[in-house]
Amino acid sequence: MTLHPTIARVTDRIRARSEATRSAYLARIAAAGRAGPARGHLVCGNQAHAYAAMGPQKAALAEGRAPHIGIITAYSDMLSAHQPFEDYPKLIRAAALEAGATAQVAGGVPAMCDGVTQGQPGMELSLFSRDVIALAAGVAMSHNTFDSSLYLGVCDKIVPGLIMAAATFGHVPAIFVPAGPMVSGLPNDEKARVRNLYAEGKASRAELMAAEMASYHGPGTCTFYGTANTNQMLMEFMGLHLPGASFVNPGTPLREALTVQAVRRAAEITALGNDFRPAGEVLDERAFVNGIVGLMATGGSTNLVLHLPAMARAAGVIIDLADFDALSSAVPLMAKVYPNGLADVNHFHAAGGLQFLIGQLLDAGLLHPDAKTVAGDGLAAYRQEPKLEAGRLVWTEGPTASLNDKILRPAADPFQPTGGLRQLAGNLGRGVIKVSAVAAERHVIEAPARVFHDQEAVKSAFKAGEFTTDTVVVVRFQGPQANGMPELHSLTPLLTVLQDRGLKVALVTDGRMSGASGKVPAAIHVSPEAACGGPLARVQDGDLIRLDAVAGTLTVLADLEGPRTGPARPFRQCPWHRARAV
Repeated sequence: MTLHPTIARVTDRIRARSEATRSAYLARIAAAGRAGPARGHLVCGNQAHAYAAMGPQKAALAEGRAPHIGIITAYSDMLSAHQPFEDYPKLIRAAALEAGATAQVAGGVPAMCDGVTQGQPGMELSLFSRDVIALAAGVAMSHNTFDSSLYLGVCDKIVPGLIMAAATFGHVPAIFVPAGPMVSGLPNDEKARVRNLYAEGKASRAELMAAEMASYHGPGTCTFYGTANTNQMLMEFMGLHLPGASFVNPGTPLREALTVQAVRRAAEITALGNDFRPAGEVLDERAFVNGIVGLMATGGSTNLVLHLPAMARAAGVIIDLADFDALSSAVPLMAKVYPNGLADVNHFHAAGGLQFLIGQLLDAGLLHPDAKTVAGDGLAAYRQEPKLEAGRLVWTEGPTASLNDKILRPAADPFQPTGGLRQLAGNLGRGVIKVSAVAAERHVIEAPARVFHDQEAVKSAFKAGEFTTDTVVVVRFQGPQANGMPELHSLTPLLTVLQDRGLKVALVTDGRMSGASGKVPAAIHVSPEAACGGPLARVQDGDLIRLDAVAGTLTVLADLEGPRTGPARPFRQCPWHRARAV
């Protein structure tokens, strides 16, 4: 199948834009690769420190002939998605020995749960944690004792941070090892219903707690299609998981078999063998375009609009918001998973999942089929699904037809002809909107602004009954320079209540929303942010704002250059935007 012209055009312009940075990056990792296995340059004292506690593996490590695999783990039993990783190192070490290799935990990285910190002060650390994770993983890899690496991580900032580290040490092969989603519990739409009732004072705290505990009830990733599960999709589309590994439940024989096979594959793709696959060569412009295509086809998390450019930069690839918009115009929305539909990721997986999606998109020319992956050259392997036959892991041809067209549809008959995200631009700056979960009649909202400087003030106004007419809620000073760009997901229930009352309502913010948000139109990541003197800082109560997801515009129908009155906050001197006075 010929590559779709939009996919080819966007890839070519990313390649041209990145020529200097990508060339410098490839030269750097090539030089590191030419030096041979890094541990070969360690003196005996260095190595003795590294291997001192390794028991039966010490002899093989000292000899230095067997592939040595470094494990970077984000284990935390406060994150249900990461709790299964507790036992992975033991399993990995045993599998490595069976494969004629060795393995050890190189280091751990912090794993923050946005579900715990939503609406709390800790959320202001959330986005920063990505770079801390990248640094922590880089510290672990800097010991230079590893021929290959396994990254154990799932959730929101963790996978992007780990990718940044894997790219930085791009001369070392890297495989990402998931833990899988928890089994289905209370349906996500029922959980949301109880949240909305609680926001209106029609459900008790005990009823709310019972619903939440029935939804988040066991080990594994939360089952809605938010940032964590979008990350898992990306790792398959970008060729960093084994095929079909993303959505196999924890604690199952198939999950364990896939982990063991990831270890074997990590041992096979080192520079010591004949199938060397350094991470930096996998993470090229084709991989990132494939990842964005997957994001659009599945209606994935808006947080990846922030993370993918940072991940790409670590590999010398420069991505712009306009690339997301252009790809969205060509890629159909093929999946409906909560919050974009009623199904959860287990239902999505059962309906055909990623293997059906990847096959359809390949056949439509919407993916780069020749992208390098950890499984082999090309994405064809990712059409196949893993199974256990007589206790042996095999891959067979994946579904060629959807098993539930309310969840998953072919590229020729999608839920909508374009992807789940749109760029917005206008006199308020640039932003992004997730349209995959927003009803078509709400794609254009024009209403007076009500301006707030934090989400608690919005909640107070809601409790006081102040929202009685169509409103565009502006929450500013929520960008990275202001307070770390926290998610504003705790506003979702009350905004949904207003919408359900028949009001036209939208959110405009320089902050961000959860990857699980979407039913209320929300222009997010608006930049330049208010703290840098962006236009959003000059909006006042009553200004008419038009959010048009069809035309891709975000405008205020007022003169922002004239005298303005009302509450203001001092601007910071941000490096990319000159501060102005209100």
